Amino acid sequence: MMSQEQNDLITRTGPGTAAGKVLRRYWQPAALAEELVSSRPVVPVTLLGERLVLFRDDDGELGLIARHCPHRGADMCFGRLEDNGLRCPFHGWHFDRTGQCVEQPAEPEGSRMHENVRTVSYPVIEKNGIIFAYLGAGDPPPFPAFDCFEAPESHVFAFKGLWECNWLQALEVGIDPAHASFLHRFLQDEDPNEGYGKQFRDRAAGTDIPMTQVLREYPRPDINVEETDYGLRIISLRHLADGRTHVRVTNQVFPEAICIPMSNEMTITQWHVPVDDGNCYWYSMFTSFGKPVDKALMREQRLKEHRLPDYAPLKNRSNNYGYDPEEQKDRTYTGMGLDINVHDQWAVESMGRIQDRREEHLGKSDAAIIRYRRMLRSAIEAAGKDDAASMPMAVDAARAAAITGPVAVDAIADAGQDWLETYVAADQARRAACAWANAR
Repeated sequence: MMSQEQNDLITRTGPGTAAGKVLRRYWQPAALAEELVSSRPVVPVTLLGERLVLFRDDDGELGLIARHCPHRGADMCFGRLEDNGLRCPFHGWHFDRTGQCVEQPAEPEGSRMHENVRTVSYPVIEKNGIIFAYLGAGDPPPFPAFDCFEAPESHVFAFKGLWECNWLQALEVGIDPAHASFLHRFLQDEDPNEGYGKQFRDRAAGTDIPMTQVLREYPRPDINVEETDYGLRIISLRHLADGRTHVRVTNQVFPEAICIPMSNEMTITQWHVPVDDGNCYWYSMFTSFGKPVDKALMREQRLKEHRLPDYAPLKNRSNNYGYDPEEQKDRTYTGMGLDINVHDQWAVESMGRIQDRREEHLGKSDAAIIRYRRMLRSAIEAAGKDDAASMPMAVDAARAAAITGPVAVDAIADAGQDWLETYVAADQARRAACAWANAR
């Protein structure tokens, strides 16, 4: 349990907040690149409580500026995309992608007032289908050499989804290994050969056992949490009845991402990005170590569960997440269908917009959550002292290039076999067989 003050400290991320200062020191997903694929590439973005507008100019370059014109506050999302910038329809004030006002056509001829007018703007960069923004002070940090960034575009698929809850509870479900044995429990196993693009549908590594069976039959994993140069490595050990051990390696990537195995071929790197304190988007990069990603199929699967243009899930509070008590009897633990995103969404949204942690009781299986909150509070303290060098992943370009992976894999250790050696060998074998990973 914690006090209301402590809960506010780690959950609220708007301008001027302690946790917000931390998150602003890192690149944040702001939009999917596909959102700008139109005849008018302009989209509204609300990020960390700030109302912004993202656009691509005539040169194909990205701009992210304040949503409200600094003249009279009109909404720039309705601006005219022309003359290599965005023009406010109210009085014609024109801004380039840096936020500089370059023209005020209603002002007297020869006026230089525009030279002193600049709206808020932030650096943006596109990485394998996601547009990232940096909202912090100083120069943006270098990107680490994670697999999702290093893989060719053909091997990465990006998508996002809206959850109506605070970012922290969204993140924490992803670093909770024990919940998968319950929340995602399937009472009937599907054919793993038909599980492409779906999590927990593959076979457990090196066996014919469906992952759904492993999770269902072994609900008490031993959980090891290790601090790393990027955040936390979380290792879950499920000891099988035949003496072998299932080893699952997942990661918390500071400040608000996870990297987990999706199947034997694919990993998911997923950010939990505050829209405001009561809403967040998850942004996922699905990275294949095998064949190029079937993006058309992956997108089709997810659009069956989400609407456009806001990527909000079709199952939600308003329809009880599709809950079916008959299904809950003998098909799924939740009665909410076979899409595990819906299960996670229900879990985190059912806590309320911001979970009241004054009534919370953490157990031993919450080891990663406990360790992460400690890390977040330390980063908040460092940010409060403007000590960016003490925050996680405070690295220069050379060191960032050495932060690779992270390893996210399922493996099976034989009886008596060292589980550390097992997952390392499994990861190395997967990379050795992967053309793009082996070439690095």
